[in-house]
Amino acid sequence: MIVMKEESGPETVKRVLASYELGRKLKQLRLRKKIGLVDLGRHTGLSASMLSQLENGKMVPTLPTLARIAMVFDVGIDHFFADRRKKALFSVVRKEERMRFPDRPDASMPAYHFECLAFSSQEKSLQAYLAEFQPLPPQKVIPHVHEGAEFIHVLEGSLGVFYIDEETVLEAGDSVYFDSAHSHGYRSLLATPARAIVITTPPRI
Repeated sequence: MIVMKEESGPETVKRVLASYELGRKLKQLRLRKKIGLVDLGRHTGLSASMLSQLENGKMVPTLPTLARIAMVFDVGIDHFFADRRKKALFSVVRKEERMRFPDRPDASMPAYHFECLAFSSQEKSLQAYLAEFQPLPPQKVIPHVHEGAEFIHVLEGSLGVFYIDEETVLEAGDSVYFDSAHSHGYRSLLATPARAIVITTPPRI
């Protein structure tokens, strides 16, 4: 007769959570965004060692930990648990649910801060942000590139948008759309921050 070992409560929870492959999904998100463990740790407040253990399945993440990671990657927490069957998409993000992040986790004086406006939605065809750009001299603007396209609509202030080798001034109510595979950067042109809605899209296949 085979005697089955009785599971303890924590063992059962660990076994059930293991079936969702949370660590593998976390690692896929991190590699897709090309973020190192140390940088992800700075954004989430978790150590690189802990994140590595989570990715390797040696630790089971708590829901608050998953929620923090999900916000950094602009996905819903259900990304880690939902099946992949298609369903109608309707996702609301409340103002108080958003979190504010600097442009770079190691920046002592960030050039801008952003809030993800649709972090709870999976498989989005675009990313939407509320951004606040700081006043900077031109030489302090750090240009960057990313695949796809970008759309900016200025809500408040005066925004300088550097694109390739030229700066364009946008006032409140102005918009711009551009290929974000070319070098671009931003700065507020006034003594106060400029606020804008920023939408990015993946590259067209």
